[in-house]
Amino acid sequence: MDTPPAAKPPRSSHSRTFLASLGLAFLFVVVVYIVVAYVGMPAAWRVYARRHPALAELPGVTSTKDHHPGDPINVALIGSEADVKAVMQLAGWVAADPLGLKSDLKIAADTVLDRPYADAPVSNLYLWGRKEDLAFEQPVGDNPRERHHVRFWKADRVDDQGRPLWAGAATFDERVGFSHTTGQITHHIAGDVDSERDHVVETLKSTGRVALETLDNFHVVREGHNGGGDYWHTDGRLMVATVSP
Repeated sequence: MDTPPAAKPPRSSHSRTFLASLGLAFLFVVVVYIVVAYVGMPAAWRVYARRHPALAELPGVTSTKDHHPGDPINVALIGSEADVKAVMQLAGWVAADPLGLKSDLKIAADTVLDRPYADAPVSNLYLWGRKEDLAFEQPVGDNPRERHHVRFWKADRVDDQGRPLWAGAATFDERVGFSHTTGQITHHIAGDVDSERDHVVETLKSTGRVALETLDNFHVVREGHNGGGDYWHTDGRLMVATVSP
């Protein structure tokens, strides 16, 4: 005896299933729109609008006096000159001596004799057509060949509270040697400039006087050589610290 074929569900059942799926899809689209339009975009716009205007035109790499590429920009401070100097001092940094014959002879003698020179000068680098406005350093033990250091350039533009941005290039001097490009005696930097950027940020965080922001993909070019011929590389991030008055 043949088994009768199974009865097909009525067409109205298929229609209800289709309409239910269509309704869920429409509801999903509406929810996504509400989240993006009323939560995501306003939050993103607030972050963008709060961003310092000088960041929009900030170069990624400094230069030497003779227009060779220098060290990369990897940190920035927002605040008055007095606040920047105060927070750097509070974070354990010392203002570097200006370059000159006296300081050059002193650092040469201290290097040979292994004597500390906590505020030794740094060579000049250029951003926006001028040399650094401020330079700070931290010695490593009694070894004048190694030191943490960072240069800052004051941007011309200010934010809505009248605060300038200070673009910084932080690098670690790991030894003294001859420049690969000029043959002059110079400090050679460690290639991992992100480690020095993070060191600067950690010391600033310890003061409790900064609010931090990370700008991903700030660098398009993420490796290169500085004026002394030293290789450097970065993950492309710029760390921005707003200093409390």
